[in-house]
Amino acid sequence: MTQTITEDELRRVVKAYSDMLLRVAMTRVPTPADAEDVVQDVFLRLLTHAPRFRDGEHEKAWLLRTTLNRSRDLYRLRRDDAPLEEAANAAVETPDYGPLLSAVRSLPEAYSAVIHLYYYEGYSIKEIARLLALPVPTVGTRLARGRDRLREMLKEEELV
Repeated sequence: MTQTITEDELRRVVKAYSDMLLRVAMTRVPTPADAEDVVQDVFLRLLTHAPRFRDGEHEKAWLLRTTLNRSRDLYRLRRDDAPLEEAANAAVETPDYGPLLSAVRSLPEAYSAVIHLYYYEGYSIKEIARLLALPVPTVGTRLARGRDRLREMLKEEELV
């Protein structure tokens, strides 16, 4: 069952979560403008669907999952429209995220999401499991495998 969300509630959610959601989206999409589009879409979905949340953690988990899902959708769209996007984005500069964040961004989503939430957002493995609705051992495994892949990538680039 859905409910209506008030303007004050929407303002609270935007203020509380927009920076975090933008950082998460920026790890999954190619440009900051795309990340901003993702976050706007997430808040629009919140406004139009107005899901009922059990508590603040449930709300945060829904926002994070929706951001990751929308980022994946947008990435697929951009990849499928690559020739058109290359022409449209020729003048747009892609920001330099630095070698480590660029390496994190290049990991498969299963790994980059948990690494980003663990290292950049400061969540524990148990919190990430709850946020992403995954078993705790799965999050631990993804974190370990993601670290291993990062280590290998950075060795290849001679950054470690």
